[in-house]
Amino acid sequence: MDGSLQEHGPRRKYRGPKARGARKQGGVRIRRREFLRAAAGAALLGPALPSWRRADPYVLVLGVAQDGGMPQAGCYTPRCDRARERDRPRYVSSLAIVEPDAGRYYLVDASPDLRQQMDLIDDPGFRARAQERRPFDGIFLTHGHMGHYLGLAHLGREGLGIAPTPCYCSPEMAGFLASNGPWSLLVDEGRLDLRPVEFDRWHQIDDSLSAMATPVPHRPEFSDTVGWTFRGPSRSLLYLPDIDSWEAWDRDVAEVVRGVDVALLDGSFYSPGEVPGRNIEDIPHPMVPHTMDLLQEVARDESEVAFIHLNNTNPALEEDSAEVREIANRGFSVATEGQRFVL
Repeated sequence: MDGSLQEHGPRRKYRGPKARGARKQGGVRIRRREFLRAAAGAALLGPALPSWRRADPYVLVLGVAQDGGMPQAGCYTPRCDRARERDRPRYVSSLAIVEPDAGRYYLVDASPDLRQQMDLIDDPGFRARAQERRPFDGIFLTHGHMGHYLGLAHLGREGLGIAPTPCYCSPEMAGFLASNGPWSLLVDEGRLDLRPVEFDRWHQIDDSLSAMATPVPHRPEFSDTVGWTFRGPSRSLLYLPDIDSWEAWDRDVAEVVRGVDVALLDGSFYSPGEVPGRNIEDIPHPMVPHTMDLLQEVARDESEVAFIHLNNTNPALEEDSAEVREIANRGFSVATEGQRFVL
């Protein structure tokens, strides 16, 4: 990677040889609705790598929980206790982008669970790269709330001590990192090479990956917030874990999601009564049923939509819940650790 950010114009969503609204499974084209009904259970339980070439670039889900994690500190509800006992962890929302042929690896949001999440990246070259203190070819950050950048601390001199690594974020987020310790030490030592990006433009990251940052309305205590869209050789994916409301956005969420193949969207809360003793207006997020109402036609026939960034109170974190069944029946899904999406 030469470190440059090359801009280029818009391109239509990649559809490949398949018919619009159809998927290929086992060599047979099926409608998206049929595919989702047949595969909903497997998708919710973290499916094995599908039958694309092992060398194709892909997005790997590293975590799906809201910033406080699952179980959250001080949470001793039955749901949190079950989470403590489960074999598969629920980490804070984050992604990895893996390009096996090129041996390149990118991190999307650096969560407090980064140390454990790095172990989920099982591509053969990754651990060798990590032992050389250069695990990532770049880091993409969405904003300055705790679940999305605190993991950078694991990469500093007290931890891994990474070699110089590009960090793509908004200009405001770059200013926050450069001006506040301990993150400023990462910058001053040259470990984080801040690359503030222009919004709503495609930036060529390497010969297989381009990325676009789109501003979204979300509590701006420390920085503004962006969603990231990533485009690989064959497909595109939107990662938008935090937004106050779809109505407060200056664009139509249905049109945005229609423009990508996969959308991982804010699923923080299923209902407004989930957080007793707290005013939901102080932690605004769209409710999952409302998002499904807005995107029903898109998810049924055009783009794959999965929920991410689920609060510990959200019953959709339990795979056997009525809420998960309703999500699947409506043609949506809940992302899970280890899930992969081809790019």
